[in-house]
Amino acid sequence: MASAAEQLARNLNFGTFAKAKALQQRIWFTLGALLVYRLGTYIPVPGIDPDAYKASFETAKQGIAGMFDLFAGGAVHRMAIFALNLIPYITASIVVQVITTATPKLEAIKKEGEAGRRKLNQYTRYLAVVFCAVQAYGIAIGLEGSQGVVIHPGWFFRISTVITLTGGTMFLMWLGEQITSRGVGNGISLIIFAGIVANLPSTIVQTIELSRTGALAPIWLFLLLVIAIAVIAIIVFFERAQRRLLIQYPKRQVGNKMFQGDTSHLPLKLNTSGVIPVIFGSSLLLLPATIASFAAQGDAPIWLRTTAALLGRGQPLYLILFAALILFFAYFYTSIVFNPVDTADNLKRSGGFIPGIRPGERTAQYIDYVLTRITLVGGLYLMVVALIPEMIHSQLNVSQFIGGTSLLIMVTVTLDTVSQVQSHLIAQQYEGLVKRSRLGSRRK
Repeated sequence: MASAAEQLARNLNFGTFAKAKALQQRIWFTLGALLVYRLGTYIPVPGIDPDAYKASFETAKQGIAGMFDLFAGGAVHRMAIFALNLIPYITASIVVQVITTATPKLEAIKKEGEAGRRKLNQYTRYLAVVFCAVQAYGIAIGLEGSQGVVIHPGWFFRISTVITLTGGTMFLMWLGEQITSRGVGNGISLIIFAGIVANLPSTIVQTIELSRTGALAPIWLFLLLVIAIAVIAIIVFFERAQRRLLIQYPKRQVGNKMFQGDTSHLPLKLNTSGVIPVIFGSSLLLLPATIASFAAQGDAPIWLRTTAALLGRGQPLYLILFAALILFFAYFYTSIVFNPVDTADNLKRSGGFIPGIRPGERTAQYIDYVLTRITLVGGLYLMVVALIPEMIHSQLNVSQFIGGTSLLIMVTVTLDTVSQVQSHLIAQQYEGLVKRSRLGSRRK
């Protein structure tokens, strides 16, 4: 028997959307915020010669700098004020979450509810400022090391670059929070999504041009298209896949009548963490790799040049670290968003149980057993989607956009955003049903 939410979802149509004025306002606000973000990717950092920087970037765009530019929506190859994008903030979020799980004091703050969440968010912002300053200073030093890029090298340029890039990231943090609270949700993910999609037209043109000039064989162009379609299909399948645990409720008696026990399902997503492991893994890997690649330009120590080379796109060390980070964050983020003990306690309080499993601790252990194994499958799926196309495209020397990471982010964020919009529509329709029901009862 379908639930009320499922029945409402089936009745959604364009007429329902036309009546949802609040949702329309949220969508317009989200589009306006993303437009502001895109405009910021075209405002350059002061003190840089654009032509000299463009020539310098061309030599590094197929490496880590190209991956960074992918997440920044083209702001890196223009060295815009949003060049750091949200990478330092995401890295700070990772660090704070890891420290919270290992520190009893921070764990206690986390359990304080909304007040505790605000405190941890404030700590994350402070740490993000530190990461921004360090990374921006490393970029400033790297730019000064490139011949003719900086017009007036020196401390004034370094300080202004640090302030500009750090301010850009802080603004994007605020913009993402506004999209989450006043827009359709998923503010951080939508900003990254917008940056990737913005490069779609130019990427398609560049890839076709490579095939036209003979740099890329037509058969490889066809295979790239097939790979992209296959990856999208795999992503949609795994993101919708669930392991549904049967939940049974006992019979209950109301007066002289005995009601049959109900049954429902506890859905466990195969990939509970969504696209977060890929974004987190990329962000954590890009922080040292970008600094090393910029600092390795010019007269740099051998060990620094070696590090930059090993962390280059498609290199074995880069792929191994990326795979390990994806698997780690798949388990780590799942443990944050889903607590088997709390779920088992809620089932016990409501009278529900899994057939053959004792309520309470045994139920929590069983849910954790199932979740651990399906998370392994989900983590391996993320690794395959992110790494296999990455290895193929690195050999073909084509744009980062066609890789699995960008496709994974685009498809996953699209699915999540559609779910958010549908939730708003269901809430709108439910409120309408409640109002009509109350009006009808008053007339009676």
